[in-house]
Amino acid sequence: MSSDTASPAPESAPAPVQQAGLTVHHLNNSRSQRILWLLEELEVPYEIKFYQRTPEQRAPKELIAIHPLGKSPVITDGDVTLAESGAIIQYIINKYGNGRIAPPKEGEVTDIYFTHFSEGSFMPLLTSRYIYNLVPAQAPFFLRPILRSVFSMLDAKVVARPLEASLKYTEEALAKSSTGWFAGGPNPTMADYMMTYGLEAVSVRLPHLLGPQTKAWVERVHERYVPHRLW
Repeated sequence: MSSDTASPAPESAPAPVQQAGLTVHHLNNSRSQRILWLLEELEVPYEIKFYQRTPEQRAPKELIAIHPLGKSPVITDGDVTLAESGAIIQYIINKYGNGRIAPPKEGEVTDIYFTHFSEGSFMPLLTSRYIYNLVPAQAPFFLRPILRSVFSMLDAKVVARPLEASLKYTEEALAKSSTGWFAGGPNPTMADYMMTYGLEAVSVRLPHLLGPQTKAWVERVHERYVPHRLW
């Protein structure tokens, strides 16, 4: 005997939640290049969103809407928003690296050191030199000769010798590596990604300060990743 009651239709499975892919938010004249090289090495799909500094060299409101400090680089990856180059690189390695960026055992200490040396000691020197050049250039015309003289003396006392010493130390560390990467492994590790921005800047602006091992390191980076997407 048939029933007049229709069988309930099977419930459809909920549609999967689509997460946004990884996005690099790049502000001109910032440190996104090291992030892009790492993403390219790991073959992580990503997109770039470009932002331009204001005439006062500050982040535009569109970038501040992404991160309240207006930092760049900054990434968004699903519900994660993260600034600071070192934090971003560590996050990407932890999530997407699958052990491919790990240094060899004998190179772990060197990898840790140069990872933190990059932003803790090296980049502050380059940033100071940039500021010492920028301030006189943006001052009123009649003040520029005086400010150039003052900041030139500051640079000589505060930046020049520590910068040369830092580059000499870097050269000696690379000379000890059998592979030319900081940790001595077959592939670049976190230290190499972190050192990219600073050594690239020196190779362009102050190439006479680089030793042969450091120059070879820069060339090795270019062989693996030609930094063109942000220019």
